[in-house]
Amino acid sequence: MLPRPKPDPVGEGQESVWDYPRPAICEPTDRHIEIIHRGVTLADTRNAWRTLETSHPPTYYIPPADIAMDHVTPNKRRSLCEWKGQARYHDVTIAGERLEGVAWSYPEPTAPFAPIRDHLAFYPEPFDACRVDGEQITPQPGGFYGGWISRYEAGPFKGIPGSRFW
Repeated sequence: MLPRPKPDPVGEGQESVWDYPRPAICEPTDRHIEIIHRGVTLADTRNAWRTLETSHPPTYYIPPADIAMDHVTPNKRRSLCEWKGQARYHDVTIAGERLEGVAWSYPEPTAPFAPIRDHLAFYPEPFDACRVDGEQITPQPGGFYGGWISRYEAGPFKGIPGSRFW
């Protein structure tokens, strides 16, 4: 296990993920969030919510009205978040390619996360482009978490080997 790391220096216009709260919170954002795959715009919004938790980059929750929902189908997978409640997963199919369990939502979130009810979050890794304000983001390391790393965040970020107990 790695010891709790020293936060990276915070540049102009950045937030340190080490200043994010625990327990997690959600808040609205007007940042431009886009997901594009195989030439199809899957999501395009300025009405997302972001969840923030110590050591994690933001995860963006997008309202269904701003998602091409004809590409999204339910998946049987479920998980439990200690802050948000039970998540349900979704598959995305575009141009004959099925991406299984790449999105999740909270149909009955806990009270502090009521604003993200039925909004979808997406793992950025499998998509051709996931952007925040036009910038291609970097997926949060580790494959388990769904955070989006952009120029707005300073790390280091949970998900690297040895960071499980940060």
